[in-house]
Amino acid sequence: MKLKLLTWDVKDTLLRLRLPVGQQYQAEAKSRGLQVDPTALEASFREVYRTHWRLFPNYGLSQGMTSHRWWLDVVSQTFRLSGIQDEKILQPLAERLYQDFSTAEYWEVLPGAREALQGCGELGLKMAVISNFDRRLEDILRLVGLDGHFDFVLTSERAGVAKPDVGIFHKALKLGDVLPQCAVHVGDNLVNDYKAARHAGMFSLLFQRRLMADVPSDHLIQSLDQLVPRLQGTMK
Repeated sequence: MKLKLLTWDVKDTLLRLRLPVGQQYQAEAKSRGLQVDPTALEASFREVYRTHWRLFPNYGLSQGMTSHRWWLDVVSQTFRLSGIQDEKILQPLAERLYQDFSTAEYWEVLPGAREALQGCGELGLKMAVISNFDRRLEDILRLVGLDGHFDFVLTSERAGVAKPDVGIFHKALKLGDVLPQCAVHVGDNLVNDYKAARHAGMFSLLFQRRLMADVPSDHLIQSLDQLVPRLQGTMK
């Protein structure tokens, strides 16, 4: 197989939050004199996020929302569920957190990610991002120093379609000007990354530390330092 394009998921593949969402939200609330339990915030956030994504998928773009508005609603509702009801506090708090999560301070590069990107680039592969992220991603990648590795960054907001819909992979293949059989995708989610990319006709590798019964061992990487050797073996 002649690989030409390597696409990456970002969250929990290349980047991760420095602290859990509940702790980040609690710290900002505390700076405003509010006492909220971080565990409660974490649970509320997960519930609100799941519900909001189901009701307003892909940041509500097809329903006329912006990702900015979508996130302000998620953050505000997270605090409401955790006992904060004052709207005069909620709106500026949500806006502050939206801005905070746009900065490098809230994110860290996963161990081995920089080396993996460098090594993959040395293989002569064109690289890109396919992520269910919003418009802030390109700035975040620039701030953490990863942007220079990618020919393009395709977020679900930009694409107008989110993983696991194969449409976002087809858009990436078109942007990269490559056939599906000449592209490989790497990500940590079984459905959104591994299976979706394969449904789009691409090769894919799942980044997971634990073995999974329905994923062949040679399709699994348990640390990013395994990626370059795995690709070299595939390209022979």
